[in-house]
Amino acid sequence: MFDEMGVVLAIIGAVVAALPASIGSSKGVGMVSEAAAPVIIEDPTKFSRLLVLQLLPGTQGLYGFVVGIMILNGIGVLGTLQAVTGIQGLAYLISALPISIGGWLSAIAQARVAVTGVSIVSKNPAQSSKAIISSTLVEFYALLCFIISFLMVMNINKI
Repeated sequence: MFDEMGVVLAIIGAVVAALPASIGSSKGVGMVSEAAAPVIIEDPTKFSRLLVLQLLPGTQGLYGFVVGIMILNGIGVLGTLQAVTGIQGLAYLISALPISIGGWLSAIAQARVAVTGVSIVSKNPAQSSKAIISSTLVEFYALLCFIISFLMVMNINKI
């Protein structure tokens, strides 16, 4: 029973890693796309500059997805199911929390910065690199959360 609980906790961890980060990314990409649409309608040549800003909040969902796949791979769901103790299952769940929470919140924060970047591009397309750089500064914190989750998942089998 305890081993079964370990697998259940690990699967919940995979969901926790992927779901909130993906929700944040979906919301973020949507926010920036809504802000970019009127600009693109008025001047279609700005599409490529705005596309980068639209895509940036989507990376957190990818980070959560990768951590979720790593967890599923660690317990063998993608191959042969392996025995997972309750402690290991709990460790998988806890390891999902940094990218889950950090990914969700940073995707929304990055979208807000990118929306202001859309305003910059709409008024002065030559300054698009400044808008992109400003938005990527938030990405750094999503990467930190991803790296923490990644390292935690990689070391759970040592428990």
